[in-house]
Amino acid sequence: MEPRQTQREPPSRASSLATRLFVSATAWVVVILLITGIVLSSVYRSASERAFDRRLNLYLRTLVADVATPDEPPDKQMQSLGEPLFELPLSGWYWQVTRTDGDKPDIRASRSLWDKKLPRLEEQGNELTAAGIRIGYVEGPEGQTLRIVERPVDLGADGKFLVMVAGDASEIFEETRAFDYYLGGTFAALSIVLVLTTIFQVRFGLAPLKRISDSIADIRSGRAERLEGEFPVEIAPLARETNALIDANREIVERSRTHVGNLAHAIKTPLSVIVNEASARSGDAFATKVLEQTHVMRDQVAHHLERARIAARPTIIGTVTEIAPVIDALRRTMEKIHRDRGIMIDVEADTSAKFRGERQDVEEMVGNLVDNACKWAEQRVFVEVLVERGSGSATRGGGEGGPMLRIIVDDDGRGLSPDERAKVSRRGARLDESKPGSGLGLSIVVDLAALYGGSLTLGTAPIGGLRAELVLPGV
Repeated sequence: MEPRQTQREPPSRASSLATRLFVSATAWVVVILLITGIVLSSVYRSASERAFDRRLNLYLRTLVADVATPDEPPDKQMQSLGEPLFELPLSGWYWQVTRTDGDKPDIRASRSLWDKKLPRLEEQGNELTAAGIRIGYVEGPEGQTLRIVERPVDLGADGKFLVMVAGDASEIFEETRAFDYYLGGTFAALSIVLVLTTIFQVRFGLAPLKRISDSIADIRSGRAERLEGEFPVEIAPLARETNALIDANREIVERSRTHVGNLAHAIKTPLSVIVNEASARSGDAFATKVLEQTHVMRDQVAHHLERARIAARPTIIGTVTEIAPVIDALRRTMEKIHRDRGIMIDVEADTSAKFRGERQDVEEMVGNLVDNACKWAEQRVFVEVLVERGSGSATRGGGEGGPMLRIIVDDDGRGLSPDERAKVSRRGARLDESKPGSGLGLSIVVDLAALYGGSLTLGTAPIGGLRAELVLPGV
């Protein structure tokens, strides 16, 4: 019979939750810092533009004042700006005053313009602000971007003028770019600090969950029986409920055993009375038939009660049994039972072998196999226990790839043919009525091994008889 497959053990929920929290927190940190950086960069650019515009407006008011005092000598007009860049050719800083009420515009401009002209914002569709000015960006004489401010001035009889002052906008762009570099560096360092802080918080904040996960794994593998230790207030209810679930599971199994035992006694006693009464009338055909059917009933009841009893056992969490002491005790018992035949039982057991289940179950399985081998052996029975780690078999509670126990029982008897091996594994089947027993031993071993996710296979022993190979989950 092949081992029954169970579902793959799910990955650690604590680590999965930690990963999701870390990714989520990191994403939020990046998004928040990115939005904050964009807002701060925009605010700083606006502040730089306002500072630049205040400087242009100062020059503009000075020019408007000069235009509004036409009685000023020509050599003194437009000389009070005090900015050497207006004198440097094509410096990026220009002013220009255009008379707009004549047939031919009269243009006066800073020396820095040479023979160039400034484009008019009015022609580009810019509207006047509440302060009566237009402001925006234009392309300058040398292709540079200029920040320009212009104001129409109406002096009545003295004429209409358009006063313009422009400055190189690269100052704004360079200041904003430098600020962005500093801001990016600062936010990068801040992001690293926040990510490290998040890692620290997630790692240590979820440590109790990881501890619970490890403790449950220890309970399942038999290294512990309960969740022990102190847990944070948020996790303590989970630990209490888990321990309560384990206790409830144990109580259910114990009650099931008690009921099975009571039922066994309740049924076996009436059957024994019937057998005794029928045996007292051995010459009666009816009594003989009753006796025959009573034996069948007794075997059936024994089988099903045994199955009911063993079905509950593998549900107990965290039970582990050392195999070597069990095998040694069985060897001594079987040698005493079969001492009149001189059967020698040799044992070779790995001292580290541990069974993931209860002692009475492994005693029953191995005991049936060893007893059966002793019945059919000529002189010798050999028992070997091996531990196979990472075998990849799926077992109940063991996950995939856990250790497996391989218990081999060989005898030097006549052995069995393939057809006979298939027959003896069936419930109640017996090949030789001269040997004592009900024929349920191997069937019980097969059923109990299957409940633990193991298997029993029969083959030919190297010493000449039958080989029974029992595979069970280990630790």
